[in-house]
Amino acid sequence: MAVEITHVRYGATSKTESQIVAYQWRNPDDGHSGSSNKLIMVDWVENKRGTAYVETGGFRASVAVVRPDQGQPYLRTRADQAWTNNLLQLPEF
Repeated sequence: MAVEITHVRYGATSKTESQIVAYQWRNPDDGHSGSSNKLIMVDWVENKRGTAYVETGGFRASVAVVRPDQGQPYLRTRADQAWTNNLLQLPEF
């Protein structure tokens, strides 16, 4: 199953991918939508083989898990084999 992440919520005043605490998403195949916290989305993408993406201007950027040396894992977009910041461009909820 693939979901499009449509909105994000930050847990701090710093607006970086690592500070996102929740994601709002929709499944384009069945129209189902919902929201999940960071831990659930990281687990879903990394361990449950879920696929997530961000769509901007008709271009899809895949979402992958980043595991920093310190701190919790978080999601970030990848496009053309390079880390990108598409999640930061999404509206907040």
